[in-house]
Amino acid sequence: MSKTKVFYVEDEVFLARIVKESLESRGFEVVMESDGGKAIDAFKQAKPDICVLDVMLPNKDGFAIADEIRDLDENIPIIFLTAKTQTEDVVKGFSLGGNDYVRKPFSMEELIARVQNLLRLKNDDTQKAHGGPVKLGKYTFQVNRQILNNGKEDRKLSFRESELLKLLYENREKIIDRKDILNLLWGNDSFFNSRNLDVYITKVRSYLKEDPSLEIITIKGIGYRFVVS
Repeated sequence: MSKTKVFYVEDEVFLARIVKESLESRGFEVVMESDGGKAIDAFKQAKPDICVLDVMLPNKDGFAIADEIRDLDENIPIIFLTAKTQTEDVVKGFSLGGNDYVRKPFSMEELIARVQNLLRLKNDDTQKAHGGPVKLGKYTFQVNRQILNNGKEDRKLSFRESELLKLLYENREKIIDRKDILNLLWGNDSFFNSRNLDVYITKVRSYLKEDPSLEIITIKGIGYRFVVS
């Protein structure tokens, strides 16, 4: 059985060695690159299952690398490693397709837990296997294939976009607590995951904007209600 492959981009030599050895000790295969400018070529060659990207890198930063990776693979999980703590940096990372954010310094147990959580979400066949096509106003949502069709063309959703839309649809007309969404889709309700949820809600709203009968209403301080009128 092949090992789960982690693509790890980090220019701090000592930290890189620790992370690589720790991941390998847990049974992962690690493909490592230190130069941001060479990362995309290395990614294409590696064909990994998950990416762990430092943000501050020589020649090309982690955000730019993630943006290019998303053009190549919409669904591969991406974790950012960074000392940056500004909210705008966090939001930028998530808006470029990041799935999680780990602040330096971090414990290896935390990083490994986040890697395992994202892989579990990605490979959760039970979640993916729910139902066939669903009608949402003028749209058809193909849950299994993670595709939203507006009657003219298909939009391929990322795994988490699809899971969020499915959760909203399954609980339509009900108020869903933010904490419940965060715990179900991200595994915890941390500040960084909360900002991530904001980005995904904005994305899903934009995908549904052509049909005014569909509305994701923010219930301030509580959560959301998906209205299908």
